[in-house]
Amino acid sequence: MKTKHTLKLLRKYGAEGTNGTITYNGDHICHTIELPDRNNIRRISCIPIGQYKLEKVRYQRHGEQIGIPNVLNREGILLHAANSAKDELLGCIAPVTSLTGEGKGTGSGKALAKLKALVYCLWDMGDDVYLNIR
Repeated sequence: MKTKHTLKLLRKYGAEGTNGTITYNGDHICHTIELPDRNNIRRISCIPIGQYKLEKVRYQRHGEQIGIPNVLNREGILLHAANSAKDELLGCIAPVTSLTGEGKGTGSGKALAKLKALVYCLWDMGDDVYLNIR
């Protein structure tokens, strides 16, 4: 039987961006940056709160990524590296090592590697991984 694992993303909304923290079983994994909440408008808003099943997505340009399918009225939402939501994101979520402002952070590549290692390890066991955003 598949085990269901849930990563929790707790958000704080700002005018310039949305910052958050991802935890798993109470352990801190990384911080996150996203665009501000603009009512789920494509390319300029963070995605709505809710529970999403994460899936492996393969892109020719970016290789294998952690995808967030089944977002209402949205597609192609990923967890990928970026240090500035405004300059580098179109609705996706970027893991960062530390937050430096609203929608800004540092060490995104390192944070993504840590998150990917965890999620891939759970996937490799044949389990399902969910992201619970609130």
